[in-house]
Order: sequence, then C-alpha cells, then structure tokens
Amino acid sequence: QVQLVESGGGLVQPGGSLRLSCAASARIFNLNRMGWYRQAAGKQRELIALITKGGSTNYADSVKGRFTISRDNAKNTVYLQMNSLKPEDTAVYYCNANIMLPPHDYWGQGTQVTVSS
Repeated sequence: QVQLVESGGGLVQPGGSLRLSCAASARIFNLNRMGWYRQAAGKQRELIALITKGGSTNYADSVKGRFTISRDNAKNTVYLQMNSLKPEDTAVYYCNANIMLPPHDYWGQGTQVTVSS
C-alpha cells in the first residue's frame, strides 16, 4: 500500500509562488505515474499535472507555463512548483499515485492553497 503526504500549501498573494511536496511511502520509480489534482469549492476534482515513470509530463491548459511537476526518486518525493498564482488557483491540492498491477489509485489527504490579497 502506498501512503502519500502532501505539504507546502498556504496563503499567498496573486502573482506569488508556492512549492508543494508529496512524500510517498513507496519507491516512486516503480509507480506507473504520479500527478497533482485540485478541487476548488463546488467543483469537480481535476488533473493539473502528471509525470510518468519515464519522466514525461503533461499539464492542464490552465496551468501551462506557470506550474512545473518534478520528482526526486531518491527521496520518493514529487513536487509541484507553482508560479504566477491566480485567485482561481485556490483549491485543495491532492497528490495521486497510479499503479497498473493491480490497477489502483492512491491519494493523499490534500493541502489547501489559497491565493488572495
């Protein structure tokens, strides 16, 4: 079983930056892919960034050019660098780990990001 713990959320002004961390209890090198999702109040959870075992990355259009997902396999940690934050980025951010055998998704508890003046 994979345990995920997010950290780094908080309150930031528009235009500011935050870096989220996701520490995994398993070797992330062995996972199919990991990603970051977010869920704003009254909205469905959405995928914003993912990184595959091979290192390929994908981003939602709303965060392209502003957010960067990266990983440190030695630390079993995935990061989300968030720059030029906007009020519409306000949400609970969740770390996700996907495995194929057996097919399953693991989720962290989430960390709140609030962008406001």
